[in-house]
Amino acid sequence: MTPTSAGADRWKKLDFARPSPDAVEPESPILLDYRKDDQIAVVTLNRPHADNAITTEMGARLTEIIETIAVRTAVRVVILTGAGDRAFSVGSDLRQRNKMTKEDWLRQRQAFDRTLYTVRQLRKPLFAAVNGIAYGGGCELAQSCDFIIASENATFGQPEAMIGLSAGGGSPVFLPRLLGTGRAMQMLMTGDPITAAEAHRLGMVNEIHGQHELADAAARIAETIASNSPTAVQAVKRAVQLGAGQPVEQAIAIMMEAHWRSALHPDRIEGIGAFNEDREPVFRDADY
Repeated sequence: MTPTSAGADRWKKLDFARPSPDAVEPESPILLDYRKDDQIAVVTLNRPHADNAITTEMGARLTEIIETIAVRTAVRVVILTGAGDRAFSVGSDLRQRNKMTKEDWLRQRQAFDRTLYTVRQLRKPLFAAVNGIAYGGGCELAQSCDFIIASENATFGQPEAMIGLSAGGGSPVFLPRLLGTGRAMQMLMTGDPITAAEAHRLGMVNEIHGQHELADAAARIAETIASNSPTAVQAVKRAVQLGAGQPVEQAIAIMMEAHWRSALHPDRIEGIGAFNEDREPVFRDADY
């Protein structure tokens, strides 16, 4: 079948940037920076020349970094973002996939599944600062975080159906919960992206900031979370995650288990003492 101009138009709405043939791959596809006495970890997807498209190697490195953060007790909160001004991530690198064998594809799919599972299972709070395009697996990576803030130029989309795929990184599960079934179905079936403003209106995005203000906004949120009891923050995160979709009394039982863990922890004594003494609390690192 001969491609037509109309056929070519289907890709234009996605606004992908084709990497320059002279583009050089960065030394590391993922950057990790620890801040504020190692309490804040900033993880950056680092292939800006390719709109931070995720290769097999990049996914494996992201898994490794999240697993490292998971056992670093000093870390209290994680920010996930993308390098450059154009994109958070456009998802899987389709140029790498173009010549893949079936075995290569399945191997990569297993690696990406592990990455997303590792992100979802992290006990520490982790949020996405989406600084541009978030498509396909990039959008699903953001959805796998605890919440999303975005720049005003951000867009979110699931274009898998446009290339003959059913989305497989979480969006058929998460999007209906975030947007409602009808709006999620439309995104998944058409591949049409939505703006940051629309994502915010629908409840997918918590906050919108100017493009060059997003990093500072993310830092402020991270510092606020890091100043709270990490044990209490992790306990309430687990209560929300494990209680989602459960019958009310089951969800309350999960909540109370988390509550009692915090109530019997030294941070509770420190927090109440700091309130009564009108001072900033000094919370200890979480045990895990």
